[in-house]
Amino acid sequence: MTHQGFDLIAAARQEMIDHGFTPDFPAGVEQQLASIDPRPDASLRDLRALLWSSIDNDDSRDLDQIEWADRASGNIRVLVAIADVEASVALATPIDRYAAQETTTVYTGVRVFPMLPLRLSTDLTSLNENQDRAAVVIEMTIAADGEIQSSSSYRALVRNRAQLTYNATGSWLENTAPAPDKVAVSADLQAQLRLQDEAAQRLAEARHRHGALSFDRTEAEAVITDGQVRGLTTRKHNRAAQLIEDFMIAANESMARALRDAGISSIRRVVKDPERWPRIVVLARGYGEALPSAPDAAALNGFLLRRRDADPLHYADVSLSVLKLMGPGEYVVDRPGDPAPGHFGLAAHDYTHSTAPNRRFADLVTQRLVKSLDSKVKPYTDDELDAIARNCTLKEDAARKVQRAMGKRIAAVALGRRVGDSFSAVVTGVTPKGVFVRALDPPVEGRLMRGEQGLDVGDRIRVTLLSTNPERGFIDFGR
Repeated sequence: MTHQGFDLIAAARQEMIDHGFTPDFPAGVEQQLASIDPRPDASLRDLRALLWSSIDNDDSRDLDQIEWADRASGNIRVLVAIADVEASVALATPIDRYAAQETTTVYTGVRVFPMLPLRLSTDLTSLNENQDRAAVVIEMTIAADGEIQSSSSYRALVRNRAQLTYNATGSWLENTAPAPDKVAVSADLQAQLRLQDEAAQRLAEARHRHGALSFDRTEAEAVITDGQVRGLTTRKHNRAAQLIEDFMIAANESMARALRDAGISSIRRVVKDPERWPRIVVLARGYGEALPSAPDAAALNGFLLRRRDADPLHYADVSLSVLKLMGPGEYVVDRPGDPAPGHFGLAAHDYTHSTAPNRRFADLVTQRLVKSLDSKVKPYTDDELDAIARNCTLKEDAARKVQRAMGKRIAAVALGRRVGDSFSAVVTGVTPKGVFVRALDPPVEGRLMRGEQGLDVGDRIRVTLLSTNPERGFIDFGR
């Protein structure tokens, strides 16, 4: 993919190498792939008759989960089936060692660098439509107040009946567009998705009652035609995406509790108290709000919800600023007897990553730990889990840097013809290297080269695009 002599795909590959990734699978992987039996275990519990469906990005091929629900008195029973990657990737094999080294699939906008070979992640272990697949099912009973009354997990044979997308399904759930074709022709699928949406709304209300934060996330997405970047669009977090997010959070909490109750060590995903809480307090004060001096998730969420209601048009500005000020998450080891580390943004005391084993190594590790509960044979020592957690945190940070760099390069290409245009923006970073801002439409980041004095994260300003440089990933703004 070349633009005026600049190769974006080559740049993506180099960014991966520069940030410690190995883009090519090593020797031994192909031989292991050839030896994998694609047939699922016939002795598994057979749940193929259920009306399972998946909802994911329009171009997703590595489908990690499918969902199904039914009503039980005043409760809703939700089943989330997770691709049983562990059944095809044995511990300490060439594929597993590569996944442990890379820890994550990296999406650069112009090329995907997969953690697992595509033959696995998009085929043999992907919950593709109309294919029989082995899965780890997380079953949860959701009460009318959104609390999870009970949960369990077991292996099963499943079949995805409808592969759906966030964009089309979200618009239908929000009643702003007709149903997607697969949904329109099936009254049963329509009822199934509405019930799932009801369960997700219950879960979300309960989490927010406990202090989970409400963010409005928008992302720039490249419009690529015939290998050329034609422009940028804004991808918003819609109701279908929220449905899946709510189910995944609940499933991850259920998995974490099961491991804790079993008394075995596991890897947790945590976001500690915000790194710059005093600045969040100052930001809220600018809107006439008073937050406590110590980090308080419930108080912060109350402020966010009031801003969303008061000024929905500019809520994304506030949401983005708080996200930046909270700081990144990390992986840690939770040992029996340790106090639950918690997740500030989700108001969760027990939280792990378990729902994307095709794309995240931490999830594959969790899957192995959960499946080991039956055998009582521990797949990892505590020291091994600690090393895995540290590497997952390191590589997740590296992946963010790769994606950020490539996002800037792609945006630099797309905005090359808009030099001189004016944009609304919010300050996202103030560092010794300079002040960084994010334009809101399209949502792209760059450095403020003129008029940066006296600014801090969260300030809303008007900027002019001064120049772009795809090769260096530079987007320069001025005031």
